Amino acid sequence: MTVRRLYTVVEETLHDRGQIRDEPLRKVAVVAVINNPFAGHGYVEDLSALTDASVELGTKIAEMGASQMAPYTVDSYGKAALIGTAGEQEHGVACLTTVYGNVLRDAVGGGKAWISSMTKRVRPGEHVDIPLAHKDALFVRSHYDGMTIMVPDAPLEDEICVICCFANRGRLNHRVGGPSKEDIVGNDGLR
Repeated sequence: MTVRRLYTVVEETLHDRGQIRDEPLRKVAVVAVINNPFAGHGYVEDLSALTDASVELGTKIAEMGASQMAPYTVDSYGKAALIGTAGEQEHGVACLTTVYGNVLRDAVGGGKAWISSMTKRVRPGEHVDIPLAHKDALFVRSHYDGMTIMVPDAPLEDEICVICCFANRGRLNHRVGGPSKEDIVGNDGLR
């Protein structure tokens, strides 16, 4: 797997609708634009080459993303893959399996909840909405959020954009109930 480009987006929201909070909402996405070894080859049963390579790649981009969160810690995470038109959606899914998720968890000091994800085939420059949820408890509604990004020249038809995304807190103006961050038990990844 060859990385053509690394792309990092940092977004920091200081207030929303005039409601200033003690801590801004920082979101970070790191994108690795890689070649797709299966692009243009029709259906291929075994995609383990992408899954195996996602460990090293995931470690690199997750560590980059976690470092961009400073001085904050990561509260929520998400992942995505954009697949060029000569590939298939499953090529991106193969890059985002459990082994990739585990290195994301390692980079942020752990996480019990499953990691929300999005994959789709696109042309270069199309947007993706990366879903975010709390890293330890999926039912914490304040952290249901997302980050929209695009990479201006990627993915080319024979590439995949592998993406990790982190946030330091829930939405700034959360007020619709549900368990709060303070209520997390942390046993099952749900509560």
